[in-house]
Amino acid sequence: MNLKKLILQGEGTTLDFKKTINNSEKIARSIVAFANHKGGQLLIGVADDGTIKGVKSEDEERYMLLKSAQQFCRPAIDLSFEEVYVEDKLVLIVNIEKSDTKPHYALDENKKWWVYFRIQDKSLLASKILVEVIKKSTESPPPQVPHGKEEKMLFEYLTQEGRITLKQYSKILKTSYKKAQKILVEQILSGAIHPHSSEKEEYFTSIPQQH
Repeated sequence: MNLKKLILQGEGTTLDFKKTINNSEKIARSIVAFANHKGGQLLIGVADDGTIKGVKSEDEERYMLLKSAQQFCRPAIDLSFEEVYVEDKLVLIVNIEKSDTKPHYALDENKKWWVYFRIQDKSLLASKILVEVIKKSTESPPPQVPHGKEEKMLFEYLTQEGRITLKQYSKILKTSYKKAQKILVEQILSGAIHPHSSEKEEYFTSIPQQH
């Protein structure tokens, strides 16, 4: 395990840095977001800027993580651990597998359960669209993706404007949110579009196709 090389990649869809673990609810969000998406690794003892700080009490951190994964995640999530020493500092690597029993929910400070999803380097509260994506991603075989008039209108709009919201798409189609949502879910699952969430809005962009 080349830890320095891993840190140089920076935080992203499958990698998150945590200087320390001191909040079960907060860490449950990260664990759930990874399990609901592609899986990932938490590096405990590494600051946001990639500086290796090391963990003070490895047993305490491990206990907090296991408690969080068992009691603050529903269904509970299995974790595996690796220990890496760098210049006498211990970094705890937490491996979270992509789950086949998703969606997983995390318990918040108000005792409510929420679904989280990993988008780029953030663990975000999943919208209805993303919860649907998470549920359908466990289906086997994956759903067939149609390419009809509605899909053509979606990609024409994205080519012109660069991004689209559910509201805009349903307006273009002159259809219900439910119908527009179904098409967006199919396109996210097929890897044709990418969801983006901010506190203000959720929008979608097309993913450049590899040739």
